[in-house]
Amino acid sequence: MESTPPSPSNLDIAVPTTGNSWVMKNGSFTSSELITEEGVLNWTNPNHTIRTFFYVENAGKVSLGVRAKVASGTSKIRVSYQNKSQDITLNGSSANETYIGDFQADKPGYYFVDITGLEKSGPVYADVSDVLLGGVNIRETKYIKDDFYFGRRGPSVHLNFELPDGVSEVEWFYSELNIPKNQDVIGSYFMANGFGEGYFGIQVNSPTERKILFSVWSPYQTDNPVDIPEDYKIKLLKKGNGVTTGEFGNEGSGGQSYKVFNWKTGVNYGFLVGATPSSDGSTDYVAYFHNPELNKWDLIAQFRRPKTTTYLKHLYSFLENFIPEQGVLARKGLYKNQWAYAANGWHELTRITFTADNTARKDYRLDYSGGTENDGFYLKNCGFTNDDKVLINAKFERPELGVPPRIDFRLLD
Repeated sequence: MESTPPSPSNLDIAVPTTGNSWVMKNGSFTSSELITEEGVLNWTNPNHTIRTFFYVENAGKVSLGVRAKVASGTSKIRVSYQNKSQDITLNGSSANETYIGDFQADKPGYYFVDITGLEKSGPVYADVSDVLLGGVNIRETKYIKDDFYFGRRGPSVHLNFELPDGVSEVEWFYSELNIPKNQDVIGSYFMANGFGEGYFGIQVNSPTERKILFSVWSPYQTDNPVDIPEDYKIKLLKKGNGVTTGEFGNEGSGGQSYKVFNWKTGVNYGFLVGATPSSDGSTDYVAYFHNPELNKWDLIAQFRRPKTTTYLKHLYSFLENFIPEQGVLARKGLYKNQWAYAANGWHELTRITFTADNTARKDYRLDYSGGTENDGFYLKNCGFTNDDKVLINAKFERPELGVPPRIDFRLLD
């Protein structure tokens, strides 16, 4: 039944579709150019549904509306929410605010609104800039308000490892990583071995391509690698078979190496990164990957970082999504069996501090968590889930396993 109730005066929260909406087709999220910096534009496909997420902090009644327009002609769209739906008619080239209805938020958490095109006489169903919310219980509603690129990517989360008392000058950092079945979402970077000047882990780059990735930042601060002076550039010393090397930018700049490798879910892979400072003011970093199916360590690459004299510091792991359209899907990694090697041997790393990026710290996204699971740690993010939030800076400790890695460093390539 179509009706247009009078607009209430308290639809005073505007949730931008730019940062908070994804496109669905036949019940699954799909790649689409509909979501632009101005919101939903050029919507012509009747099989596309616009789903918009927001987090309600308090239970209670929520009033719902949309801000939308059509370029020309008349359109009918359906707005669905909490097992209800309302059909509305739009006309005119100016954006209009239309009240849809009310629903009861039974508890705090993520809710969503679906908008579907039904009929149109003009070229598009609607340009939708905002989903509107009102009611006394929605003052603390959480949604992405700006910095939409990173907001749509979702929150990045980290495990920051604490060194045992008396341990310093760490030469090697070892860990294992296992991605559970169905958690290998495209756009995921499961970073196992991070340190102050670089990071090492595995990615899901496409439906057919996966990579092992090792990068070292230049000491010269820039997002454009071509701006790095020659004496600040990361130098490649050696690389393994099948490894591609080059430069990277946009999030700092430096040297990058990767190997296309079809890693599998449910397998414990080993990661080993080392640092050797020299007397000439540089440090050499090297990364090895262990495939248990072959039971051997494969060299990824060794880089020299100038103007740096250090051992491994600030050991950490992280999980991020690097494709904004994939930020609507949850993913999880299991981070296991971490050890640091110093002059007096191996030391087990059992304590972490959980942290997250600005998207989480600003409460733009609350779909993240991390902590202990079985005998290791885990990280999880994205998906607009309701049962996962962990306090930033929370501390966790896993059980001691007591069996250090068996690695003969002399046999490493």
